[in-house]
Parts: sequence; C-alpha cells; structure tokens
Amino acid sequence: MPGTPVSHDQWIRINAIAGGLLLAAALVPLLLTPVLTDRRARPVLLVICWVVAVGCASHALIGIVQRIASLSGALTIEYPFWLTVDRREADLQALFFNEPWFLVEGLLWAGMAWTGPLRESERLRRWWTGSVIGATAVATTVGLLSAFGVIGSWIVG
Repeated sequence: MPGTPVSHDQWIRINAIAGGLLLAAALVPLLLTPVLTDRRARPVLLVICWVVAVGCASHALIGIVQRIASLSGALTIEYPFWLTVDRREADLQALFFNEPWFLVEGLLWAGMAWTGPLRESERLRRWWTGSVIGATAVATTVGLLSAFGVIGSWIVG
C-alpha cells in the first residue's frame, strides 16, 4: 500500500468490489466463446469487443502518460481518499503494474474480435481496427487534456 487511506474499511470494501468486477470482466470472454460461431450474435460481440478494447487501451495510455508526468513533476495527481501517500511508489505501481494490465486486457479483447467474427472479412477487419485506433486516439486525447487541466474533468466511472 503506497500510504495510509482515510478509512481502512472503505479501502478494503472498494478493493473487494473492484476485485469482484475485474473477476467478472475476466469471465465474460469465457462466457462469450460459444457466440464466436453464431453469425447472428457476431455484431453484438464486435460491439462489446470494440467498447472494451477502446476503453481499456485509452485508460492505460492516459494512466501511463499521467504517471510519467507525475514522476517528472509535470503533473500532481490528487489522492482524495488517502491521509498520506508515497507518490513515487503509487506512480511506479500504476506505471509498471496497473496500467499495463489495462492495455493487455484491451489488446486481448481486440484479439478475441480478430480471431472470432473478424477472421473471415478483411474489409470488416480493416474498418473495425481503424475505428478502434481512431476512437482510442480521441478518447486518449480527451483524457489527457482533462488530466492536464486544458479542458474540464472527464471522469467516467
């Protein structure tokens, strides 16, 4: 733990809820495996993969840039639920552990779309991949502009 939380019980509760949500998110691809062969369900699967790939990759890219900026002193990240915090330790943990996992998760969801519904159509694969890259670029840009105070806060979740 990189510091002292305002409420240890709240910290445990928040992490338990987050852990449960992450476990559920990790199980979703296993539940969707049978859908890969169902042509009627493919559009829904592609949308789910698109949303998760864009969301996770954007989250990771924004977080990585924020943590590098924080380590260099260009950005101060607020920790409202902490009485004390070792900012360097928190930044390094996020930079080398938390954010890469979001990037990996986004890439895995994109990979699931590529090996599933997109496998048979080169045209659809190019369009889907291009739209994921474009949306990730836009979401990352908006997130970074928000993080650096250029625009208002855009906090989701």
